[in-house]
Amino acid sequence: MHEEERVGTETPVTVELLLASPRARYVGRPADGPEPSSGRETHDRVEIRAGLGVVGDRYFGRPAHRQASVTVFAAESLETVARLLGSGPLDAAATRRNVVLRGTDVDALRGETFSLDTGEGPVVFRAHRAANPCAWMDVVLAPGAFRALRGRGGVRCEPLTSGALSLGPAVLRVRSADSAEPVAGV
Repeated sequence: MHEEERVGTETPVTVELLLASPRARYVGRPADGPEPSSGRETHDRVEIRAGLGVVGDRYFGRPAHRQASVTVFAAESLETVARLLGSGPLDAAATRRNVVLRGTDVDALRGETFSLDTGEGPVVFRAHRAANPCAWMDVVLAPGAFRALRGRGGVRCEPLTSGALSLGPAVLRVRSADSAEPVAGV
């Protein structure tokens, strides 16, 4: 979809995964393996706070991460990587992205203001930069995943409004960064 086709559009999507991890698990050398989980990391519903991120996540309220506190990723990107690598299904939670969507080109959102509404009202985000993959992807997903995810690792976003996101059907609304026309929920 070209940018001009996305501006002011409503796209039905599905929220397939919501992750709020209280601590980083990919520390040190990838060859040593990830740190163990310190509790539940995937959720049916998460709270988002404007300018702070996902409540309960390791990057919540961290000044260095304010414009990158929420990472959004496309489920289709992981399927493409699995196909390229000839592997079986890959675990979306292993990417450590907060929100995994199905039904839109998430990487094309970079530079855009968009909202997600899962039924409790829209949560507005500004997609600032790519969420580049790291060498850990070769360990936790499959050999070659680090390279295969380049250009399809999702986007790092800043939440502009507070609200909640839940698993299941959602509506994505996009407004171009230079558009003066407001879009409902954006």
